[in-house]
Amino acid sequence: MIMESYSIGIDIGGTNTGFGLVDEKGNIIFNSSISTKSFDIVEDYLDEVINQILLLTEKCDDKSKIRGIGIGAPNGNYYKGTIEHAPNLNFEGIIYVKDYLEEKLRGKGYDLKVTLTNDANAAAIGEMIYGGAKGMKNFIMITLGTGVGSGIVVDGKVVYGNDGFAGEVGHTIVQPEGRMCGCGRKGCVEAYSSVTGLRKTALELLSNTKIDSSLREITQENIGGKAIYNAARSGDTLALKCFEITAKMLAIGMANAVAVTSPEKIFLFGGLIKSGNLLMKPLKKYFEESLFVVFQNKIDLEISHLDENKAAILGAAALTY
Repeated sequence: MIMESYSIGIDIGGTNTGFGLVDEKGNIIFNSSISTKSFDIVEDYLDEVINQILLLTEKCDDKSKIRGIGIGAPNGNYYKGTIEHAPNLNFEGIIYVKDYLEEKLRGKGYDLKVTLTNDANAAAIGEMIYGGAKGMKNFIMITLGTGVGSGIVVDGKVVYGNDGFAGEVGHTIVQPEGRMCGCGRKGCVEAYSSVTGLRKTALELLSNTKIDSSLREITQENIGGKAIYNAARSGDTLALKCFEITAKMLAIGMANAVAVTSPEKIFLFGGLIKSGNLLMKPLKKYFEESLFVVFQNKIDLEISHLDENKAAILGAAALTY
């Protein structure tokens, strides 16, 4: 059934890019995905994004009912419609996504406005409109995947700041002179609390300690989030230590963000959240310990109410309204 209007939501991730044709009620009518990491040339990637957009428009029998295109992307600049120096993408420098897509689509007969924001900001918007943050004016969204993203909502509005890059909890420093981050600095939350950071922690502990672990029985190439999770579930001491370190660094970063924004809740979603209490139990412990006393026992940590594969697409689609 054709609704009154549609939006196209796009979630650009370091591994995959998801696309959705979304109706006014937040239903994803059609969806698709491509592998982001398989592209080394940005123009080739953007041309494939256009192909996917065109496929979605074909699903609507009246293309005039498509309001526009919303995009959530790492290091996305809401003001300029650019992706700038994203550490988890194969493409370097500044990518003029909005301008490129709008121009190419006009050449194909489609006058569609493109609105782009940080991927975690898009997830926050999705949570605010369709998820657990409905009616909430102050909250933080943390996304735990290849990197650590965040969207901060204050007084009902996403915080963009002067240049569009405000709210990067993942790139606040929690360990001065610590581990190198993909952004080029040392000691960022992302360097410890992403899936990539979890793996690095495991490799460091395997190399620098003599802790018994089933992870010593597999090759380095096979040590990833799933292997660490399975080991931790079996009570593996080293794997459990990995989750503890991951949680502690994330907790410090979140506590710092709380001191600045005073949210009602912090929502979390992404691949690492699937580890459940292996992450959440130490996270809650270290979070309360790290909070400024006036905020202690006031802020709930809650897993996102939205499917992790839909939240950013829905939030991106909502940018067109």
